[in-house]
Amino acid sequence: MPFIHRLAIIGVGLIGGSLARILREKGAVGEIVGIGRGEANLRKAVELGVIDRYSLDSAAGVEGADVVFLATPVCSIPSITAEIAPHLAPGCVVTDGGSVKEEIVSACEPLMPKGVHFVGGHPIAGTEHSGVEASFSSLYVGKRCIVTLTPRTSQDALAKVVRMWEVAGSEVVIMDTEKHDRVVAAISHLPHMVAYALVNAVEGYDRFEESILRYSAGGFRDFTRIASSDPAMWRDIALMNREAVIEMMDHFAAYFARLRELVAAADAPGLERFFRESKESRDAIL
Repeated sequence: MPFIHRLAIIGVGLIGGSLARILREKGAVGEIVGIGRGEANLRKAVELGVIDRYSLDSAAGVEGADVVFLATPVCSIPSITAEIAPHLAPGCVVTDGGSVKEEIVSACEPLMPKGVHFVGGHPIAGTEHSGVEASFSSLYVGKRCIVTLTPRTSQDALAKVVRMWEVAGSEVVIMDTEKHDRVVAAISHLPHMVAYALVNAVEGYDRFEESILRYSAGGFRDFTRIASSDPAMWRDIALMNREAVIEMMDHFAAYFARLRELVAAADAPGLERFFRESKESRDAIL
């Protein structure tokens, strides 16, 4: 029997669509309502069987839902939450998939009516593609999902969100919002900043008349794959988590400066040691 009777997903793309697919596949949800502004994408979601019906009106779409999942750009989550809050049914749990938590949770928790709860979440999974057609049911299988806990968090609501992500195949980790933002700044936000900067640096290299990006091979393409991600989404993430992102960018810059010194000094032992330490750390996470 489904433990979520009606799930409302605001933003039926890769993240929201993939969650809908796996919960339906596992028999964990009764009805799925898609909510958004792009009607063509929502119609496609119905055609693909990802959702049962859709609404362009968020207030109408969340009516009667016992779980609402916000899968929209991070900067929009507080305003959308404010818009839907008066229309949420008692007992409803609102959660999200944004990769920034402190600002979102602190803004959204106070908006909840009595008997309605907000629980911050962040599945650490994704691809560089977007839209409901990019969604697939195994996206979250074997991935980690961080669920945040605050002094205001309802234990029942927390348990429901944890169960949802475990059914989706994720390993759930619970932590506070500040720790989440600093951890994710290091393991996700910084790599995206580096990838975007690297592509721009290579494209902007003007020693030759032609763009040298045309010569890029497997290593460059693999490393910079994430620079194909949605620019608007990453603009919002960089702005909303800017303090932690800047801290990690500065931390990275110090290591990159050290590497430059080793190359400039032709320090072969130092370079080998630097590369070996990096290799050992990377190999340990495989």
